[in-house]
Parts: sequence; structure tokens; C-alpha cells
Amino acid sequence: MAAADGMQVYPSFHWPVRVYYEDTDAGGVVYHSNYLKFMERARTERIRSVGFELDELVRDHGILFVVRSMAIDFKKPAHFNESLSVSADFKDLRPASIVFHQVVTRGGSEILAEAEVKVASVNASTFRPMGVPECLLERLTAAPKAVGLG
Repeated sequence: MAAADGMQVYPSFHWPVRVYYEDTDAGGVVYHSNYLKFMERARTERIRSVGFELDELVRDHGILFVVRSMAIDFKKPAHFNESLSVSADFKDLRPASIVFHQVVTRGGSEILAEAEVKVASVNASTFRPMGVPECLLERLTAAPKAVGLG
């Protein structure tokens, strides 16, 4: 789908996350590095939602996705036992990389953390850049299944 300015617009995807005790520090606040884990899960589930498993991509296409760069802005803390939602939306799809815009929210609208994550597609044997399989790119641009919070 294209926006009025001609830019490609991709459907939004959200993955629910429950904050466990192990995710928090001594004060019951989510430890900063655990937001990265939450975002990784959402990116994995985003790919799974269109019918691809990461281990199958290695086996069938010889590719891995590796984080190339990340910029994250921590806005508010999450706490033990809260239900969060983590988005995994596309900012840019390129032949050998995907840029995700990810937001961790509480209550559907309160932004806790926001990140831009660039993942590169690399050959599983050589770790050299490799194109994202066309079959995956086609499915990624289709509407994902939204996941509700439980």
C-alpha cells in the first residue's frame, strides 16, 4: 500500500509480552537490555506470522538475519507483571537488509521504548551479505496477523 507521498506503507504488527520477575532489576523495573529481548521476539514473530521460521530460512535458503545497528530511546519504565505490546514494523525493506521501527507500549498507547533496528541478511556459512529471498519479501509486504494482548 502506498501513502499519499508515494512512500510504501506496511501493515503494523504487535506481539504481546508479559514482564516476568527475571526481566526486572532489584527495584522491580525492567532491566534495559531486556527491551532488546522483547524486540527480538517481536521481529521473530513478525517473520513467523507470514509463514517462515528462522531455522528453515537457514536450511532452505542459507540465510541468517543479524542485527547490524540499533538506536533506542528509553522513555518510561516497565514493571514486574505488566502486559506490554511490542511492535515490529518496517521502515525500509532493501535487497539485503530490513529496517524495523519498534515500539514497546503499555496499555496500547503509553510508549515505554522506541527503536530503529537494522538487520542484515547474510549467508549462513560465510556471513557475507546476501539478498533476502524474494518469497520472504513478498510475504513481508502483505498484511500480518495482529496479535492481541491476553
